[in-house]
Amino acid sequence: MVKIGIITGSTRNSRVNLQVAEWILEFAKAHNNNAEFELVDIKEFDLPRFDEVIPPIATDDRPNPNVKRWSDKVKELDGFIFVTPEYNKAVTGGLKDAIDYLASEFFHKAAGIVSYGGQLGISASVMMRPMLGNLKVAVVGPQVTFSMNTDFEQMSTFKPADYHTDSVNNMLNDVVSWSKALQTVRNK
Repeated sequence: MVKIGIITGSTRNSRVNLQVAEWILEFAKAHNNNAEFELVDIKEFDLPRFDEVIPPIATDDRPNPNVKRWSDKVKELDGFIFVTPEYNKAVTGGLKDAIDYLASEFFHKAAGIVSYGGQLGISASVMMRPMLGNLKVAVVGPQVTFSMNTDFEQMSTFKPADYHTDSVNNMLNDVVSWSKALQTVRNK
């Protein structure tokens, strides 16, 4: 069975990101029994600002112990669902650093993107596609977007509208299918 990590995209103390990621996790467990889903909170890895001397694409050595734990976690996953807020038309610094610390750990895996913001987090998700593509991640087409104006109460409590269930389910199915298919590429 494939393992899919639901990756948080914010490390702020006052983040609502964890609520969205937990909702996606519960939805996935209730609606898809073809994969094992787990929440992977980047905040728990306490990653420093990206400052590697040798680019991660050039080496698999991860000397920082927190980066090594992050690397090991990503290696054991077959696919990902990135849950990203949009800050100033981009992904968060914490998520960007987490991705930048790794390279081969992401190769030939599948991902879905869940974004949210005042304008649905579209700019953040658009930024993620080529970033992940450069790491040989197959990003599935169905994208899930939530509005801070309609899917959150007072911009602090996540309450998604019912109409999102179809798009979430479609994205989950594609991430699981692509993750299974890409196992054959990784196992060569």
